[in-house]
This record gives sequence, C-alpha cells and structure tokens, in this order.
Amino acid sequence: MVQIVLALIAMGLASPAQAHDIYSHLLDSWGNSCCSEQDCRPAPYRVTPTGVQMLVDGEWVEVPGYTIQYRSLLGDAGQTGGGHWCGRAYQRVDNSVFHVTQCAVLPPSTAGLSSSPAWSDPKAMGGEGRSAEP
Repeated sequence: MVQIVLALIAMGLASPAQAHDIYSHLLDSWGNSCCSEQDCRPAPYRVTPTGVQMLVDGEWVEVPGYTIQYRSLLGDAGQTGGGHWCGRAYQRVDNSVFHVTQCAVLPPSTAGLSSSPAWSDPKAMGGEGRSAEP
C-alpha cells in the first residue's frame, strides 16, 4: 500500500488544492478573485436564445453575460469542453437551492455565439463596474 501511495506522489498527481490552482488567477468584472479554494469547477455549458447556461449541481443555471470570460485555462482537463463556473449555492427557507455566478469561463471559440449588448453589460443588468475582458 505504501508503495502505491509513493508511486502516485512520484507521478505528480494533483491534489484537490493543486487542481483548483487553475482558477487562482481569475478576477471578476470588478477585479475581485473569482474563487476561494472551493467554489470553481468544470461545468458543461450550452448557448440558448436567451444566453448561456451552465450545469451546476445538476441544475442548468442562467449565467449573466458580464460574468463570462472567453479564455482557455492552463491545466484544463477538457471534460467540459472548456466550460468552468465559479460561484456559490445558497439554500432558501423552503430548502430549494439557487446559484449565484461570480465568474464563468467559456472557450474563446464561443465568444460570438452569446454576444448581446444588453445581456453582456453589467450596467444593463443593474450592476456597476466594467465588462469582463476576453
């Protein structure tokens, strides 16, 4: 058993903390960190007529356009085609859960699929700040 553990360590398999390092440099539209060690994850995505949705905790979550960054992440294993979601889940009084997106990452090739001026501008969404840069 000890030999197996040593072999895995020697192979350089990433620990969960090291795997989360691919998100450590991400900043949101306001310059805040997108993650805090546990709230970013690979996430399948789809582009709909109303915008982008990402599959988080088994639920398709609407992603505000101003949270999206079109980029590739170094260290991405590719299991979601380049989609990554950072945010938090909150539980309501009725025990249902809602998700708040801090940042979303989509591959650069999808940038033209979801562009809509009102949809991608945080001011149009009632927020302040600058738009996310690709």
